[in-house]
Amino acid sequence: PPPPPTPTPTPGPPSGGGVASIITEDLFERMLKHRNEPDCKARGFYTYDAFITAADAFRGFGTTGSTEVQKRELAAFLGQTGHETTGGWPNAPDGAFTWGYCYKEENGATADYCDMTGEYAQWPCVAGKKYFGRGPIQLSYNYNYGPAGEDATIAQDLLSNPELVASDASISFKTAIWFSMTAQPKPSCHDVPTEQWTPSAADKAAGRLPGYGVITNIINGIECGKGYNEKVANRTFFYTSYCDILGISYGDNLDCYNQRPSTAHPCWNRCSAEA
Repeated sequence: PPPPPTPTPTPGPPSGGGVASIITEDLFERMLKHRNEPDCKARGFYTYDAFITAADAFRGFGTTGSTEVQKRELAAFLGQTGHETTGGWPNAPDGAFTWGYCYKEENGATADYCDMTGEYAQWPCVAGKKYFGRGPIQLSYNYNYGPAGEDATIAQDLLSNPELVASDASISFKTAIWFSMTAQPKPSCHDVPTEQWTPSAADKAAGRLPGYGVITNIINGIECGKGYNEKVANRTFFYTSYCDILGISYGDNLDCYNQRPSTAHPCWNRCSAEA
């Protein structure tokens, strides 16, 4: 697929009292109840304060539209990132969805995740550095670390210091929110629940209609269009569980079982196993 252009964040207009007015510290602890268990390699890392600091840095994140829309965006963000970092299992205590944020680095990564072909060369890999999955969204590849670090909200040379995504919790959350807020050759994750994305005729023909399933397609389209997929089902379970906690409806088109991946870049973030 063609390489992505330099991404540009596309936030919507802010409203309301900030993310902290929806995701309180008590609610954060309830949703991510088991993230600090002894077996969780990220125990003690993902703090509420770091989450709110990062959220407040991005205009429009979790603050666009009605209260229900704001909650749905936050449920989608936490659902996708909870899946990416889960340490849970089907019969885990309190439900598998409470075991998100158990990891901050991809398990068993050995590849350097360096791709210098075509336009990716504008984010040159640094000798000895590896760009495997890190942080809530498991940010991967030089072509994501580079532009994420260039964003004014992060302002760090993540090509030279990719380890920051797993050592500084605020930066870690910011990279995940940056990814969510940034338009690619596909819409941003933010644009879908905030109803700022309108599917084209090609999208409709490919089954890509507004709903949580499109967000999965944006993040890891290689999972889509294959019928039932356990990973897609798990992403959806995290999301619906958080919607239940927030007291909102799920919306339509929750999975991407019958959606074709975007030909623009089906694996914009990563095409490997989650943490």
